[in-house]
Amino acid sequence: MSDFALHIRDTRTPGRTPGVGSSHDIVLSELCPALFASLPRADQRRKGVEYLRGLLGAEGRKSVRNIARLIGGQATEQNLHHFISSSTWEWDPVRAALAHYVTSVAPPQAWVVQQTVIPKAGEHSVGVDRRFISSLGQVLNAQQAVGVWAASEEVSMPVNWRLHLSRAWLDDVPRRSQASIPASVDTRTLGDCSVEAVLELTSDWRLPTLPVVMDVRELDGMKALRRLRAAGVPFLVRINSTLPLRPAEGAGHGVEAMPAHRIIGACRDRRRMVTWTDHGQDAGLRTALVGAVRVRTVTGAARSPGVDRRPEGPDRDLLLLGAGSSGRRWPQELWLADVPDATPAQLFRLSLRIGRVERDFDEIADRTGIRDYTGRSFNGWHRHVTLASAAHAVVALSHTGGRSLRRVS
Repeated sequence: MSDFALHIRDTRTPGRTPGVGSSHDIVLSELCPALFASLPRADQRRKGVEYLRGLLGAEGRKSVRNIARLIGGQATEQNLHHFISSSTWEWDPVRAALAHYVTSVAPPQAWVVQQTVIPKAGEHSVGVDRRFISSLGQVLNAQQAVGVWAASEEVSMPVNWRLHLSRAWLDDVPRRSQASIPASVDTRTLGDCSVEAVLELTSDWRLPTLPVVMDVRELDGMKALRRLRAAGVPFLVRINSTLPLRPAEGAGHGVEAMPAHRIIGACRDRRRMVTWTDHGQDAGLRTALVGAVRVRTVTGAARSPGVDRRPEGPDRDLLLLGAGSSGRRWPQELWLADVPDATPAQLFRLSLRIGRVERDFDEIADRTGIRDYTGRSFNGWHRHVTLASAAHAVVALSHTGGRSLRRVS
């Protein structure tokens, strides 16, 4: 089972860049009318289709120049640059249309939140900063974004995004003006970005309320969980082994909060073997040892010792899930779940949707240009990543060979 990957590689996965073939054309013919219905002008809708086809067919980096070279030359490059970076069309309804299409033809089992790091050579691209990436132990010059993916066992597709902007960007009036960052965009943590991107799906776009699967080990996890619970959104989140929790079963006032790994370690006799299917390069049946115990979160969990660590209330019971491979130190992963009626085996299999997203990012999204926007515009970044997400959906749905496709009624 792999960790929550931060995708930072500048190289492309070896292999042929996806082209526009007959299977892609079938998906495009269904998707494009819905995707671009909100664009007010016919020329905008035409450019949208051209850009999408360019993302699918251009060789190498999916820059405006390479896309234009495929379509029609220098004049086309200027038009497409304006269409992405300076035009007036709104990307939000296009993204909502993509999300509705994706969930209609390939119903997901979960919304998976994934952090994406986008290395940059210069300092002018919107949101770029010197960032310490703790999972790598190094500082990178990069943008950092959060994507929400509609994920099932067979396929995953990005449907919503947030670009993280540091205070250095938001407080720099000239840079903020040059990048056309809207006044409504203010300081947000990566955790805030993650939760807000999820809640937009269900509250604003009226998409299904599904379990949210995410890794909160490098985020303010308790804040994210409180917000999701307040919104009535089920979740399965990967946590640090040191997170203080309180056993819920038979817990009285004398039971102290303790690290999550100690709680799950005391319940080793509850472990059960779970079978799952590996869809990666070494495809086949696998087994894992999974155990679970009910716990409560505690106040002050992220503060210094000596603060109030009382349970947040009787309604705060969650399921602490431990998972790992037989023959290795157990557990290798710890998860905290609030998914009513789900068994530990079902929760473990749901956690594997993160791996599905990681593979699809490497095999499809990074080859259809998800990290290739080179402009300075905030809206331009969002327009590009929206259309790159649509290109990913075209390839992903074409690859299903019709097994999960269900025609939109």
